[in-house]
Amino acid sequence: MSLSLRLLSLAFSLFLCAFVLASPAATAQGPDPEWLREIGDWRSQRFMRLRSPDGWLTLTGLYWLHEGTSRFGGSPANELVLAGTPPLVGTFEVADGKVEFTAAPGVEVRSEERRVDRIALASDADGAPTVLTSGSLGFFVIRRGERLALRVRDREAATLREFRGLDYFPVHPAWRVRARLEPAPPGTTFPVPNVTGTVDATPTPGNLRFRVGETEYRLVALREGDDEELFVVFGDETNGEETYGGGRFLAAPAPGPDGTLWLDFNRAYNPPCAFTPYATCPVPPRENRLPLRVEAGEKRYAGGH
Repeated sequence: MSLSLRLLSLAFSLFLCAFVLASPAATAQGPDPEWLREIGDWRSQRFMRLRSPDGWLTLTGLYWLHEGTSRFGGSPANELVLAGTPPLVGTFEVADGKVEFTAAPGVEVRSEERRVDRIALASDADGAPTVLTSGSLGFFVIRRGERLALRVRDREAATLREFRGLDYFPVHPAWRVRARLEPAPPGTTFPVPNVTGTVDATPTPGNLRFRVGETEYRLVALREGDDEELFVVFGDETNGEETYGGGRFLAAPAPGPDGTLWLDFNRAYNPPCAFTPYATCPVPPRENRLPLRVEAGEKRYAGGH
C-alpha cells in the first residue's frame, strides 16, 4: 500500500472514530461498544475496498459483445471504442458463446504477467474470469444471463482519483433488528431484476421476517454460490433523496440453530451503480421495497454519476 493511501486510510479511521463516538448510540446507556467498533471496522474496510486497484471506482467501460468480430481501441471506427487507448488494442471473436482475443500488432497485452498474442477467455460465469492488462487498463468478459460483455477497468480512472468518500446516517441500535428466516424449499430461486433490463433467477434460502417498532416486515433473502452469508437487495422511502435511488444492499450472517439472525441496517451500503454507470447491479424487486424510511447505513454518494 502506498504512503498516500495509508495516510488516507488513517485519516478516514480517525474521522470514523469521532463520528461513531458522537452518535446517539455511543452513550453510557448505549449498546455494546464492541458492536460500535465492529461497525467502524466494517466502514473502514468498505472504504478501502472501494479505493482498491480493482474496486468499483476503477470501472471505465462496459461493452456488450455480439457474435463475430469486434475491434477494441481508441479509433472511432472500432465496434468497441475506448478513448485514450491505442487506435486498436485488439479484436474479440465470439462464436457459440465462447470468446477469443487477439492483440493488435505492437500492442503489449498480458495475462497473469505473461504476454499474449491470442487467448481464449473465460468469463466470470466460469469462476474467475481471464483478466487481460495493457498499461493501466484491465479488461475481462462477464456473462449476464445469455449475454456476454466486456468490462474495462483503469487503475488511473478519474472516478478513483476524485473519490469523495462516504457519508452515513448516525449509528443507531434501533436499526439492528432480530429477524427470522422462513426457509424456502432447497433449490428455490427468485426473479431479481437488474439495471440492464433482464431478470436473473437467483437462489433464495427464504424470507426474512422482522419488526421495526410495532410493524412486521418481510424481505426476500438471496444467496450467491456456496456462500452461507445472506444477501438482500432492498428499497425504502429514503431512496432518491437521502439514499441512492436504485436501492441498497445488505449482508447478513446465516441464521443460528433457532432460525434467527441479526439484520443490521447500519451496514446497508450502496450498489456499485451508485458510483459508476458501468456496473450491472440488481435492483430491489417489488417484494423488497419497504414502506418506511430506513435512516441507517450509507447515504447517497455525493459524487454519483
